[in-house]
Amino acid sequence: MDGAIVDRDALRATIKEVIVESLRLDGVEPAGIEDDAPLFGEGLGLDSVDALELVVALEKKFQIKIQSKDVGKDAFYSVATLADLVASRLAAQA
Repeated sequence: MDGAIVDRDALRATIKEVIVESLRLDGVEPAGIEDDAPLFGEGLGLDSVDALELVVALEKKFQIKIQSKDVGKDAFYSVATLADLVASRLAAQA
């Protein structure tokens, strides 16, 4: 990825793939996950264990570090908010 300029559509698509693959969501297609749909509760129905697995998978995929304070309802609300978090981490490393 090129410094602070990140293709948000591609980033969101990659995050959706990471969610489905790392959490082994059978029957869920990455393209079927809405960018702004909640990931927890009434959305995809993820829980706190899924959140921890997702943090590890995102750190590995993007070579970033996600602080425990970032693993909250705001940053992990949806694919769009996760993309913002990942993009900010990638920009900080550039």
